[in-house]
Amino acid sequence: MNLLFRLIWTAIARRWRTAVPSLGPCVTPFRVLPTDLDVLFHVNNGVYLSLMDIARVDLIYRAGLMGKLAARRWYPVVVAETIQFRKSLQLFDRFTIDTQVIGWDDKAMLLQQDFVRRGEVIATATVRSRFLVRGGGSVTPGDLALLSGESPVSPPLPEAVARWNADQMSPRR
Repeated sequence: MNLLFRLIWTAIARRWRTAVPSLGPCVTPFRVLPTDLDVLFHVNNGVYLSLMDIARVDLIYRAGLMGKLAARRWYPVVVAETIQFRKSLQLFDRFTIDTQVIGWDDKAMLLQQDFVRRGEVIATATVRSRFLVRGGGSVTPGDLALLSGESPVSPPLPEAVARWNADQMSPRR
């Protein structure tokens, strides 16, 4: 329930926050709440992923894409993500999630999301996300880029992200 309230707050607060480019960066502020903690009194690792969802929604809203996506019945889904933790977030810490689209392939967008506390990156995530059409079908990243006013040609991916992305597409046993 806590995350639902945060999602609603993020949707409301966007009216007072600055617009962002469709590829980001988008800086979304948060504070650690008691419901975010695990038994060791630091943020539960699953909460990080849920907060990343809210930060991506913030990017979509503040980039002015929510209405355009809704009109076409397009919606995002996460198909893969990985996160590296460097330090812990503690009760009542203020932090931001800095969200940036770093590129795409023929099927999915790739984003980087950094958790930043007092100027220090404490966790970094890479996210592979696709856009689907309600009722069936998928949206190419090139079509999404054109909708948002960007070039349909992806910027070059960092080598490590390109390798990770290729691994996500390889068949698993």
